[in-house]
Amino acid sequence: MKSFLYSGEILRKAVLAAALVLVVHPAAAQNVNEDAAETLAKAGHCFKCHSVEKAKKAPSYKRIAQKYKGKPDAEAVLIKHLSGSKSVTVEGGGDEQHEPPPAKDAADLKNLVHWILSRG
Repeated sequence: MKSFLYSGEILRKAVLAAALVLVVHPAAAQNVNEDAAETLAKAGHCFKCHSVEKAKKAPSYKRIAQKYKGKPDAEAVLIKHLSGSKSVTVEGGGDEQHEPPPAKDAADLKNLVHWILSRG
C-alpha cells in the first residue's frame, strides 16, 4: 500500500489551493498593490468617468478587464492609453480630454493597469 505522501495527494491539494487563491483573488496573481492603485485612480479623477462595476461616461473597469482578458498586449495597450493626454469618445457621444493619472513613475502606472485588469 502506497503511503499518503507518496501518492502525491498533498501536492495535488497544495496546487489546488494555490489555484483557488488565484481564481478567487486575481490581483494576487499579479502582485497588485490595490490601495496604491485606487489612490492613483482617485488622484487622477478616474472615478469621475469610470467605476469598477458599472458604466458611467466611460466603460467600467470590469468591462475593460473582460475586453483585454487573455490578450498578450493588454498591459502595453492600457499603459499607452493612460500615458498621454488625448481626446476620447464618452458614452452618449461627445469627446472629452483624457488626462493621464499623476503617476510618480512607470511602476505606479503599471500597478494601476494590473489593478484594472484584475477587475474582470
